[in-house]
Amino acid sequence: MRLRKHKLTDFEKAVYAAVMQIPLGETRSYAWVAKKSGSPRSARAVGNALNKNPYAPTVPCHRVIASGGGLGGYSAGLAKKIELLKKEGVKL
Repeated sequence: MRLRKHKLTDFEKAVYAAVMQIPLGETRSYAWVAKKSGSPRSARAVGNALNKNPYAPTVPCHRVIASGGGLGGYSAGLAKKIELLKKEGVKL
């Protein structure tokens, strides 16, 4: 997939690449994304990178949730995150 050019850090590129690996209808944790992106102790930084995601929902950051099962955040609001997840068949 080729995305429009934005000034992204190497970390953001790695985070977005990891998020693209999450299958439709599934979720992964911020910690999972951090590990997949090569920075296993950076779950909070993953959240910050996803909050700035200029490619949402093409880069499906709505599929990333908290390790404890909570939804975490979403730049377009939790109602939108819930709507997108339900549309994909995720049981909340």
